[in-house]
Amino acid sequence: MKILIVEDDRGLAEGIAFAMGRDGYEVSHAGTLAAARRLLESEKPDAILLDLNLPDGDGITFCREIRETSQLPILMLTARDMETDEVQGLLSGADDYLTKPFSLAVLKARLDTVMRRSERLKMEDTKADEPCRENRAGSDTAADRMNGQRAGSCSADGDRELVCKEIRLLPGRMKVYCGEREIECSATEFRLLYYLMENRGQVLLKEQILGHVWDNTGNFVDENTLQVTIGRLRRKLEKDPANPVYIRTVRGMGYIFAP
Repeated sequence: MKILIVEDDRGLAEGIAFAMGRDGYEVSHAGTLAAARRLLESEKPDAILLDLNLPDGDGITFCREIRETSQLPILMLTARDMETDEVQGLLSGADDYLTKPFSLAVLKARLDTVMRRSERLKMEDTKADEPCRENRAGSDTAADRMNGQRAGSCSADGDRELVCKEIRLLPGRMKVYCGEREIECSATEFRLLYYLMENRGQVLLKEQILGHVWDNTGNFVDENTLQVTIGRLRRKLEKDPANPVYIRTVRGMGYIFAP
């Protein structure tokens, strides 16, 4: 497993690299954004530990660049401890956010969690890539018939689709479309939308969503993480995010997709 550490504090980077190396990770280090871009291309890491403040730019810019083409797991590291900084980091597409100083045990636990989520999504995508069979006549649910579409269908190229009004999600390709427009989603945003669309019309408790999309043990995430990610999805999917049509809040409980 390859890890790219993007951190200008050489002492901290070397300490993390040493600890990760003992655990069997293959570690490379970049102290600038320029070096990080080169190593990202040449090393093809499986995850990135990304500092927010760098000599030639900031981690948020780099995170956004990565998210334009990749769902690579990103754990953001920063000395900034303001809530607004954490929200900004998550909004840029980071999968998790860790404030300095931190213990190596917590860092490893957070990284393991991010990697497990990524692997689980890959497994789900592999299953979704299997050729799907046509549903027998009459197998659509009442909700699907009311909307004139199947919740899961086959496209011409054999990929399974989840469809609701203008929204189409292709698990096998990790693609989301709103009409003809492709929506850029981070890995976490994609997992969340996938889970919501799979359970269309059902109220999902906040605890259910956190457990399924983030961490099965319920550790390392809080309600604010969920709210931030829901907000990002609404801005990408809804014509009026303040009055959402697709992702609705059920006060005191959780969320429901396309009620």
